[in-house]
Amino acid sequence: MCKNNFSLIKIFISEKLPRIIMQVFYAVVFIVVLYLDGAPMHAILYAAVICGAAEFAIQLANFLKFRRTHIELISQEKRIIISCDELPAPQGLIARDYEQLVRILYNERRELISGYDREKSDMTDYYTTWAHQIKTPIAAMNLILQGEDSPLSREIGAELFRIEQYVEMVLAYLRTGSQSTDYIIKKYSLESIVKQAVRKYAPLFIRKKISLNLEPINATVITDEKWLCFVIEQIISNAIKYTSSGSISIHAEGNGSCTALIVSDTGIGIAAEDLPRVFDNGFTGCNGRRDKKATGIGMYLSKKILDRLGHKISIQSAAGVGTAVRIEFIDKKDILE
Repeated sequence: MCKNNFSLIKIFISEKLPRIIMQVFYAVVFIVVLYLDGAPMHAILYAAVICGAAEFAIQLANFLKFRRTHIELISQEKRIIISCDELPAPQGLIARDYEQLVRILYNERRELISGYDREKSDMTDYYTTWAHQIKTPIAAMNLILQGEDSPLSREIGAELFRIEQYVEMVLAYLRTGSQSTDYIIKKYSLESIVKQAVRKYAPLFIRKKISLNLEPINATVITDEKWLCFVIEQIISNAIKYTSSGSISIHAEGNGSCTALIVSDTGIGIAAEDLPRVFDNGFTGCNGRRDKKATGIGMYLSKKILDRLGHKISIQSAAGVGTAVRIEFIDKKDILE
């Protein structure tokens, strides 16, 4: 942080204090010796004023140089991330030694970051390949189960559906960490996207005997269809997971430049102390500790995706009453892709 001139003067004087004390001591000795030797006082004072003025001019020049170097170094705080070639020229042997240490540390840091980026890229490629490959046996097992209808096949089908959810979550996690995520931003029918997510989870509604109240949604939103559908799926999945009986309601509010989608349930709700952290990566809360299969990633990914799409998400909940998740869409055309 660049300091003001008054602060710099205080720092400069504190650094030069030993020299100033010595200069004053020499001046006092000089004056006392000449005075005891019989020199006229006006001549002594004249010489002292000349020496004092010269010393002041030297120290003023040193301060201006000190201030200029400080400003140059402060301006390098952001640029040194890319390169340290623009550091001001060092003055003196010690300053050159410090500059050499800075360059060594910078080069070491750059090597560490490059190695980390390579490892991260390799790991991302591996898990992306793994996630795509595991989809093949999942699809094959689903085809096999289509020819059977028994309690066992339905149980296996439900577990396969859960595995497929986890695979999609892994892919979403990897893609959201990439700068090249394939967003396609344009106007979509919000009802069409909601119905896609509902159809996917229809078997779970039937299996858990949870009723769905889906009101007509006459709204278009500027978003990415695939990623918004993923978020709504995560919200519906949580609603089903934590609702043992009752219903899940989906409706829209607002019109004009702002539309909100609300997904509410009559489930177990979220404890008040957990609400501020529901969007934290890996946070599962009291409900997650009871449900050992909770990952704490779904809502984190949802918040991250909606932030990138320019939407807002909020949650209202009460333990034992239910939860309402609200997604707000603002009709704007300058959403960053």
